Amino acid sequence: MKKLWLIVIALLLSILVACGDTEEGSAKEKETDGEGSNEKIDTLSIGFVPSREPDEIITATEPLKDLLKEEMATQGYEIGEVDISVGTNYEAVGEALSAGTTDIGLIPGGTYVLYDDGAEVILTATRAGLNNDSDNAKDWNDNKPTEAVEDQVTYYRALMIAGPSEKGQALAEKVNNGEELSFEDVNSASWAVMSSSSPAGYIYPSLWLREKFDKTIADLDNAVQVDSYGSAFARLAKGQIDVMVTYADARRDNAEAWEDEFGGKASIWDETNVIGVTPGIYNDTVSVSKNSEKMTDELKAAIQQAFINIAKTDEGKEVISIYNHEGYQEAESSDYDNEREAQEIVQSLN
Repeated sequence: MKKLWLIVIALLLSILVACGDTEEGSAKEKETDGEGSNEKIDTLSIGFVPSREPDEIITATEPLKDLLKEEMATQGYEIGEVDISVGTNYEAVGEALSAGTTDIGLIPGGTYVLYDDGAEVILTATRAGLNNDSDNAKDWNDNKPTEAVEDQVTYYRALMIAGPSEKGQALAEKVNNGEELSFEDVNSASWAVMSSSSPAGYIYPSLWLREKFDKTIADLDNAVQVDSYGSAFARLAKGQIDVMVTYADARRDNAEAWEDEFGGKASIWDETNVIGVTPGIYNDTVSVSKNSEKMTDELKAAIQQAFINIAKTDEGKEVISIYNHEGYQEAESSDYDNEREAQEIVQSLN
């Protein structure tokens, strides 16, 4: 009888061990299956607009490739390659999104609304505000230099900046004396502007001209389109142009280059003055292509979360700082309704 009980106990122990092995094996199998269940995407392409020198953007965003792969893996996607390119102009990135040849675009709101038939906004960039936020040009000149503050904002302003040329200084003197500029004043100056879809480099300065003088950039006798803000600052420093249009903290970004590369004879804060300030412009977008074959709702959600997470890391913050982005928040198409109105006005006047 004793032997019988020993045999029964031995059998029970064998069964328990076998069950434990089976459960452990099942768990391992499930874990392996989970890791292997990530959806594979050969290439995810990202297009950037040339708001800075293209080579500078390519170098600064190189770490984004691995960061995005890692974050997308946590969202259920295995990305083989992340392809990064810089468009020849703003429109080129919008067109690539519409055509489905680029999957993701970091583009301004103005570019987005021009191409929203083929692009969908998923995120809006946030950035630090500035110590100057007045719509009065003289206030910016009285409170130089422009510096960042900790508060995050979802908009920025565009500025009309006069340089060290004789005409530029004359315009600045008038503004700093509290006098109103006339259209004859601004039209007698030479201007550098960006492409027609650039919010800070064309659209909102056009709205400023319309509000002040019922004119637009198209009505200026001496306006030349340049390929980057860096090129505009270089021309401004050399006196080749009198006025340029740019985003509000651009002088901070180009303060060193002003003297070291562009030929400025003194500090950028001493040689330039603001002569016009636009209303707030809603920040840049992370948009995706509606016509990319791989772009599903699930993939869009994964990209959305990946960029939000990347922006919270030190390395990610360094990458997105090339565009002065500091974070991202979820966006809706309706956020850019004011931008659509701005585009309609500009298009109707051109």
